[in-house]
This record gives sequence, C-alpha cells and structure tokens, in this order.
Amino acid sequence: MRKTIFLAAAATLMLAGAASAQQQPTPQPSPAPAAPAAKAQPGVPAIQSVNVVDITELPKDTQTQVNQIVAQRGDAGLQTLRKSIDATPKVKSALQAKGMSSAQVIAASMQPNGALTLITKKAS
Repeated sequence: MRKTIFLAAAATLMLAGAASAQQQPTPQPSPAPAAPAAKAQPGVPAIQSVNVVDITELPKDTQTQVNQIVAQRGDAGLQTLRKSIDATPKVKSALQAKGMSSAQVIAASMQPNGALTLITKKAS
C-alpha cells in the first residue's frame, strides 16, 4: 500500500516534469518525438499503458491513504497533476475513452514497467 502511495506522489512529480519538458522548445529537430522527453528525464519510464480506476474500486485502507496524500498535496499539486495530464495526449485520450477528464483525477501512480494508473473521483 505504501508503495502505491509513494508511486502516486512520484508520478505526480514525473508528470509535472514531463509537462514542463513538453513546453520547452527543442533546440534542434529530433529523429523521434519521444526522444527529447526520454533524454530530459533519465530513469523515468515511458508511458506504456494507462489504467483509470475510480477511488471507490480501491480497498478502504488504500482509499484512506490516497485521500491523505491528496489532502497533503493540496490544490496546487492537484492542479499541476491535471495540467500534466492535459499536456500528455496519450493520457488525456485514455481518460476521454472512459468518459472522464483530468478534472476527475485525484492521484496517479507510475510503475517501473510504464503502466500509469490514474485514480479518479466522481464529483459529489
């Protein structure tokens, strides 16, 4: 459980970095579009798959931990995460395929194999 929470926090930072890297102009043309992002953040796995999970689908203990992280991160961290999602077409389209938007994402978790899990919460 702690690993999931740690990864959610780490993914938030990684996605924020990825969005920042995408916004910077590249000094020279690259052979592949993904190459600059991969070089800019060594050790960060590329997104291979995106899973969208509603918080209600998680075990109660995990829900509590996710809610604690969300509360600690605050609105600024949540907005950074959502902007990063909107700036990443693959992630944004995965959410849209589920009929959701970044506004419903409250946390993210990136696995070393490139599997990104987005935790969503329906508006109350």
